Amino acid sequence: MIPAVLEQRRAGVLLHPTSLPGGVGNGDLGADAHRFVDLLAQTGFSVWQMLPLGPTHRDGSPYAALSLHAGNPMLISLDRLVEWGWLEGDKPDSTVNAITYRLDRLTQAHTTFMQRASESEIQAFETFINAQAHWLEDYALYRALRREYSGQAWFQWPAPLRDREPEALAAVRVRLIDEIAHVYFEQFVFERQWQALRTYAAERNVLLFGDMPIFVAHDSVDVWTQREYFQLDDSGQPAMVAGVPPDYFSAQGQRWGNPLYRWNRMQADGFRWWIARMTTEFRRFDLVRVDHFRGFEACWEIPAADRTAVNGRWVKTPGDALFESLRKHFGSLPLVAEDLGLITPEVLALRDNYELPGMEILQFAFDSGADNPYLPHNHRQASVVYTGTHDNDTTLAWFEDLPAERQLRVVEYLGYPHEPMPWPMIRAALASVSQLAVIPMQDVLALGRGQRMNTPGISDGNWSWRFTWDQLPPDLTERLMRMAKSYGRM
Repeated sequence: MIPAVLEQRRAGVLLHPTSLPGGVGNGDLGADAHRFVDLLAQTGFSVWQMLPLGPTHRDGSPYAALSLHAGNPMLISLDRLVEWGWLEGDKPDSTVNAITYRLDRLTQAHTTFMQRASESEIQAFETFINAQAHWLEDYALYRALRREYSGQAWFQWPAPLRDREPEALAAVRVRLIDEIAHVYFEQFVFERQWQALRTYAAERNVLLFGDMPIFVAHDSVDVWTQREYFQLDDSGQPAMVAGVPPDYFSAQGQRWGNPLYRWNRMQADGFRWWIARMTTEFRRFDLVRVDHFRGFEACWEIPAADRTAVNGRWVKTPGDALFESLRKHFGSLPLVAEDLGLITPEVLALRDNYELPGMEILQFAFDSGADNPYLPHNHRQASVVYTGTHDNDTTLAWFEDLPAERQLRVVEYLGYPHEPMPWPMIRAALASVSQLAVIPMQDVLALGRGQRMNTPGISDGNWSWRFTWDQLPPDLTERLMRMAKSYGRM
């Protein structure tokens, strides 16, 4: 019940590329990403887990992207473009708007590329466009239209464009041909830089571990172009939206707002929409986490008019038929099920029937008795253990915020460790029988309050955390290597 890539015990680090040092405004796929691969290889850790890579809305959340197939152009390394001769060197002012600066520089790079590119580079560009045309053409048109309408969502556009009337789309493709060509270039560059990073990681025996949200943003090219697969009215608005009921993270539940699927329509097509989506994920990653896995057994449907998730209801979904189709198409499925929250026997049966590892979160382990499934003595080998996830506070901050009696329970369970937090929790994760242990970079750096990546249910202040290389203690590489070796994860 373990994917082939996890047949040996491994350790990894959770870090989104935007959190890397270097780059204007956010980390990217340049030299610091390659240096991070080197750091992992030097420690004996062999997995780099990250969040979804798609282009984001203004809130920066990678879990509500503009496209399921496109890469985020903010992750493109401008320094690499300078090295390739497609961009002149530049040092931006510290007050510059990072997004505007990056987009302007990409426009400059596109102009230079079209003037100076070699014949082989032009051929590679054209090959990419042809190979990815099944999603790229619509995405480029969508991006060009969003720009023309000042960032408005597709369901706010004039009806002929909202409803994709052929004559209206044909006219726009001619009028916005330059903007469309630029989006092609952005995606070509992203793919070239991503595949270079993946090759670099593979040469150092580092696996790349991705993340796939179950749902799709309402304002996305995927919903605009394939409305038949979503529960929308004639104006493109949903009557019901996705979320989760009240839980550990929120007493009001979480109203995500994503449109829900027309599962019967997807099934009638042999789930080809999902097969195309998984093809993109497997092209980029060695292993993929499926976010909100329990939604493949039943979804929490919330009336769209409600502002909270309290009044939702569970509605069954054909997850078994979906995963059977995926297994027939791909063979083995290198997936990890995010099986957190309100998990029923039916969800566990779906996970286990398709031999998908689940998740163990140590921060969840100490709020009940010895039968708590997240305590290390209850872990399953077919699982991935974390100290915490991108949705949790850092382990040090979590521990410091526990009441005294809960802190005592933690240290008693961990054997009254002499190491300061979060190292006893990191050690517990690495010692677990779980086949893969993943530690958030904040915990690797022993960071405390104010360093989390995301606070569920809070819209502001998320997704912007970054580290610097000088935060790494001088003995960190050796310390992690000794631990990886001690617990059989080299």
